Amino acid sequence: MYKTLVGAVLAHGEDKVLSEKIAVGFKNVRISYADLCHQMKAAAFKLRKEYDVKRGDIIMITAMSKPEYVVMLLGAQYLGAVTVPLDKKAKEQNILDVYHFIQPKLLVTDSRVGEVPAVSLKNIYQEIQELCQSGQQIEMGYDLPKPDETAEMLFTTGTTGTPKGAMLTYGNIYASTHNTWCGVGMEASDVVLIPLPLNHSVGMRVLRTALYIGATVVIQNGFTFAKELERNIVGFGCTALVSVPASVELIMRQMQEKFAEIVGGLRYLEIGAGSLSYDMKKKLTALLPDTTIYNTWGSTETGGAIFLNVSARPDKYTALGKPVDGIELKVVDPQGNEVEARDINTAGRMVLKGDMQMAGYYNLPEENKKTLVDGWLYTNDMVYLDEEGFVYMLGRADAIINVGGEKVSPIEVENIAQEFGQIRECGCIGVKDPDDTLGFVPVLYVVPEGNDFDSDELIKFLSARMEAYKIPHRFIIIEKLPRNRMQKLDYKELRRMWEESGDEELMNPVIRNIYSRHSVRDFTKEQIPKAKLEMIVKAGIYAPSGHNMQTWKFTVLRDQEKILEFRDIVSKAAKENNVYFYGFNNPTALILVSNDRRNDNCIQDSSCAAENIMLAANSYGIGSVWLNPLKTISDVPKIRALLDSYGIPKTHIVWSTVALGYPAKEPKALAKKMGVVQWV
Repeated sequence: MYKTLVGAVLAHGEDKVLSEKIAVGFKNVRISYADLCHQMKAAAFKLRKEYDVKRGDIIMITAMSKPEYVVMLLGAQYLGAVTVPLDKKAKEQNILDVYHFIQPKLLVTDSRVGEVPAVSLKNIYQEIQELCQSGQQIEMGYDLPKPDETAEMLFTTGTTGTPKGAMLTYGNIYASTHNTWCGVGMEASDVVLIPLPLNHSVGMRVLRTALYIGATVVIQNGFTFAKELERNIVGFGCTALVSVPASVELIMRQMQEKFAEIVGGLRYLEIGAGSLSYDMKKKLTALLPDTTIYNTWGSTETGGAIFLNVSARPDKYTALGKPVDGIELKVVDPQGNEVEARDINTAGRMVLKGDMQMAGYYNLPEENKKTLVDGWLYTNDMVYLDEEGFVYMLGRADAIINVGGEKVSPIEVENIAQEFGQIRECGCIGVKDPDDTLGFVPVLYVVPEGNDFDSDELIKFLSARMEAYKIPHRFIIIEKLPRNRMQKLDYKELRRMWEESGDEELMNPVIRNIYSRHSVRDFTKEQIPKAKLEMIVKAGIYAPSGHNMQTWKFTVLRDQEKILEFRDIVSKAAKENNVYFYGFNNPTALILVSNDRRNDNCIQDSSCAAENIMLAANSYGIGSVWLNPLKTISDVPKIRALLDSYGIPKTHIVWSTVALGYPAKEPKALAKKMGVVQWV
């Protein structure tokens, strides 16, 4: 077999069959193995000729989720240079910290990094493409590196202070590639979609493995939009997807009923960078009966090491998985002695040995002494094993909660709590016992599924499923859990939140109602009780009004014939006047918010009233959506005649139409732009 990724790409590029196969896909770009091989050589040629890059030189490259990053990575390793992928969203100071720590020969990025000289990734890739298109033959020999030579250094995301970079040799990468290949059974015929950061261990090992065996890689820039995921899966004919737990939950909510249809067509789904909850494992196997679900554990230092075929072993849903062949695993106590860990009370630190483990941290000898001992790599994860060798994760050693001498695993609490129907996601941490009797007690940060969260019901639910000392002492409602770039739960941030706010209920019912409201466009036939509808309209009346003029009017339609008549007339007039009008699917009530156009504050007043109405509806579990067309066509004759029939004054414009009803399905939780706040 090939000893390096570069060697594999060279072979694929010259193979009669594989050379024409798509190696890398990105949006409308299709790069065959022949083209990838050519571009890799061109990148190496330019790096050697123009920047004098030689074997052992360190090259920092911003890991854009684009083909140019893949080409530059391969080109640098063709020369035997050491590649250091950088987070594409890394802050300038983080890049500078790593830069000054490792003193690279070259920094390839399109980001501004102080006064540090950098080469534009975009520009150099354009030059590489032009060189390839020129027809010039690039003759460069490839010297096979030794297995113990360093190929890559992966730095922790968001590094501050002293950077910590794991050095991976060619031998390490070869072993990690083999582990991934065997762990999920990737095949050369697979088309693998990678919407993960390519500076991170998970994305990198899947990318390497796919290219190594001659599969097709499809690159996507994150999970933000489910539509792009769907386009890539369908457009490229993807057979596999690699994800992280939080992103799977996100796309499930965004795709809703299409999730099973789109993702269920894949051959397999790999979920790494964190353990799936017990509840999510059950949901996925039920929704995707024809797709094999794999949950993978690994780290920057080890690559993928422990795999669980969730679909094949429903009896092991609570397990992390088993190490692949060739990896040794043992459990040790605080003194480093091996122990027989069979439950939480006998659990210890997980220690691994195998060819995939890193050579060490770059220029951190003291860290290496603590992490690499007698050929074993020490993790900070607390685990125990069952009789079959399956690993059960309890959490980081510093996260285990000591409640009056009893050990509590935050992961166990989270797994059980997430089965409670009113919880979307949750995070458990230990805090000092306010009564100063138990030492520490668990608290649970909860993101509710809706507005009906009942902590008393949750306590009853947990009491039937866990010992009393494991039940959280406080339930704190928050909008969303803090997560890092790989969407792993950020326990440090949860602890900071506790230290800053303690058990204060920052997410009170009003704030929760505001944060949980999303547009609903599909409704059931269930009628809204008139008493509730009256309260909802009254909320509009209680909205602020400029100079307290209150020149608004609220027109409520409940009769289905009138609602359908409204839809038909408005949709036709909107089309004739090139006005956008959609999302009108079976509402059981409409509220037209109109205001006197002679009032300078009519738009602002109507907007505040409409928002009050939608928030009031949400508090009752009633969905709503704001429809806009009448603000433009209120004076169109057909529309004005309709408004006249409702008794709306001719001086009024309908600034918003609020459609209401009970949701037929869960609304999409769209991503919010958080970078719009400036503190001065």
